[in-house]
Amino acid sequence: MENKVYKLRYLPLFVSDMEEMLDYFMFNFKNPDAASHFLDQVETAIRKRLNYPEAFEPYDGRAMVGKYPYYRIYVGNYTIYYVVIEDVMEVRRILYSKRNMEQILDK
Repeated sequence: MENKVYKLRYLPLFVSDMEEMLDYFMFNFKNPDAASHFLDQVETAIRKRLNYPEAFEPYDGRAMVGKYPYYRIYVGNYTIYYVVIEDVMEVRRILYSKRNMEQILDK
């Protein structure tokens, strides 16, 4: 059985979320090494999931009703949200896990 090859796409909102988090590490904690380590962890987690992005349980949150089911990846205290559209894994958001996800994602 041949594995399907998925392409990876990041939405601008995900990029904005990441920039905000990295800035927080760098300027609030004054720790560029922690920012770099966090970025590496996020990239690694996404790349690992790219091989089988639909092999995990879809997220059933109220805010995630739409054409494509959402999936989650956990990295420390953060959650990455993505959808699969044909042969593309589209990474949409990364959010601090202890926040009210339904309220944020309904916007």
